[in-house]
Amino acid sequence: MRVKLHHEGVNILIVALIVLLAINIPLWVWGDKAVATTVSAVSIVVYLIAVNFFRSPRRTFHGNPVNAVVASADGKVVALEETFEDEYLHGPAVQISVFMHLFNVHANWFPVNGEVIHTCHHKGRFQAAWLPKSSTDNERSTVVIRTPEGQLVVVRQIAGAVARRIVTYAQPGIEACIDDHLGFIKFGSRVDIFVPVGTDIMVKLGDHTTGGVTQVAKLNPGNK
Repeated sequence: MRVKLHHEGVNILIVALIVLLAINIPLWVWGDKAVATTVSAVSIVVYLIAVNFFRSPRRTFHGNPVNAVVASADGKVVALEETFEDEYLHGPAVQISVFMHLFNVHANWFPVNGEVIHTCHHKGRFQAAWLPKSSTDNERSTVVIRTPEGQLVVVRQIAGAVARRIVTYAQPGIEACIDDHLGFIKFGSRVDIFVPVGTDIMVKLGDHTTGGVTQVAKLNPGNK
């Protein structure tokens, strides 16, 4: 599994490095060495956390992609229930929600193969992403994918209390592929996947997922 820095973080990391150098260099030249050592140590830790946050591993799903639903994000399953998806489907669906903490990879993958038929960004609040209402109240971006078998799968990127920017690469008409990035969320947040009722769910509450790798469900072609 190869890892590189995500392009969404390059400018941020460059600016952060310049700021930290501007703080640390004067301390080492004119300040107290004990203070300089402490500040430098803290700066290194903070910068390494930022680098870790923007890592972008290349992943390949090694299972059978036919009817597979794969986790869109690294994190922990915090919601798994039948619900009413009222933004696009306007009907019942099974919701699988994965919460990403600060140390997770924040790149997001397409959960299924197919065609993107709808995308929409909604402005909203920035309350804690693990709360149930965050799916409808928070800043969010919704992507709808039609699988080769004609089923509709909705994936929703949700901003959290710290996340302030959602980036969505998916656009209507493009091909969705499990191995490709759907987008990126900057800092702690969550991703919801809505699949048809009757889908075989392969995870449970509390499970940890790896985006682009962990199969969370298997679609039943008879359920549309």
